[in-house]
Amino acid sequence: MGYWGYFVVGRGERPLGEYEALAGAAPELTRARRPTGEGWQLWEYPSGDGDVGSMNVLARETGAPALFGYVMDSACVVVEAAAPESGAWTACLGRAAMARYLGAGQEGLTLDDYFLEPRDAAERAAAWAAEAGRTVAAEPLLDVLTADSDELAENMLFRFLGRLGVVPL
Repeated sequence: MGYWGYFVVGRGERPLGEYEALAGAAPELTRARRPTGEGWQLWEYPSGDGDVGSMNVLARETGAPALFGYVMDSACVVVEAAAPESGAWTACLGRAAMARYLGAGQEGLTLDDYFLEPRDAAERAAAWAAEAGRTVAAEPLLDVLTADSDELAENMLFRFLGRLGVVPL
């Protein structure tokens, strides 16, 4: 069995667990060991149950972009992101595995009914990064968004975050 849990990325003057947006998860949030820099914080909430909080509210509270990556059994990741100006978007990493978990194709729904198409997600992610003060091309993000490998989903998430410029590669 693989890893189940959230990684929370944001930039704030206080530890992210102190913001109201993450109050319900705060007792179990732990600062991840990867260095971030420039005020970016990476926190972990290991849990297959429940919800970590609201990244929309976290972005509003901190005044900076926020991103949640929910890793499912180390096979795929739900990426939810928000920024005060550019708004919210949702994508996934490990699309084939995600389709299996969601049963996509059943009842006429496809993966694109749940998540942005990879090219659209790459564009939204580049805009998110721009709002975070980073200049990021969409193409390297698209490479991660379309990758379906045997790689651990956590590693795909960290590669995505690295390409967004919020954690070192």
